[in-house]
Amino acid sequence: MDGTLLLQAIAISVFCYLGALSTPWLLGLTGGWYTITRPLVSGMIVGLILGDLKQGILIGVAIQTVYIAMVTPGGQMPADLNFVAFPAIALAMLSNASTEVAVTLATTIGVLGTIVFNLYQVVNSFWNHRAVAAIQEGDYRKFRLNAIAGPQATNFISRFVPSFLVVYFGSGFAKSMLDSMPQYLIDVMSYLGGVLPAIGIAMLLTAVVKENSLFLFFLLGFVCIVFLNLNMIALTIIAAVIAYLYYTGSSKKSVVMSNGVIDEEDDEEEF
Repeated sequence: MDGTLLLQAIAISVFCYLGALSTPWLLGLTGGWYTITRPLVSGMIVGLILGDLKQGILIGVAIQTVYIAMVTPGGQMPADLNFVAFPAIALAMLSNASTEVAVTLATTIGVLGTIVFNLYQVVNSFWNHRAVAAIQEGDYRKFRLNAIAGPQATNFISRFVPSFLVVYFGSGFAKSMLDSMPQYLIDVMSYLGGVLPAIGIAMLLTAVVKENSLFLFFLLGFVCIVFLNLNMIALTIIAAVIAYLYYTGSSKKSVVMSNGVIDEEDDEEEF
């Protein structure tokens, strides 16, 4: 038994539990689901644990773009981002997968993770019925047991155990599987992994951009990266300047329009 991998698998699985949707310990959803479960953050955490911070961040950034516009209405998830954020990134790093292949693996594991999440919700209905019965009986100790301890124990098991099994036992299998794959399958996975982040960005733009003219800014950023070869720092500075100028121009236009309306009203009153 590899002691180092054992400790790494335990640490990653604990973070997987702490970042779950129903875990309250890190300031509720603020520190858990909305912070450490973002692939950009979890990639850094997993990279630190596995001793390759740079690769962890690179994989995390690539996966983050896929899920950047994902929402969970009513607690329903098209993919379990928590399993994407921790065991999937760890599996990709331990199997020495490329960034594109890592995105494909993470997406697959995220979809499979919804099965675990739905099972967890079904089991929680058992604790809910017992908690309601405890309230009716006036037994507050039994209520706390069924409303807090029971669901969190179920949550821990549903997060820690699958994550641990994937990281500890799955890394060797995934590496052997990738090594034995013919090159054309690896190429297909790489192509899919390259397209998925673009889909995530497209979903975000569809949700955020309200005027078609604003797509020109996205096109400008694309030109700066692809044709002008600007790095992210330079692009960020340019984007900040353009955003400031656009905001200033829009504000002045709003003030002028508002003043014009006021002047017209004043003229009508004087007449």
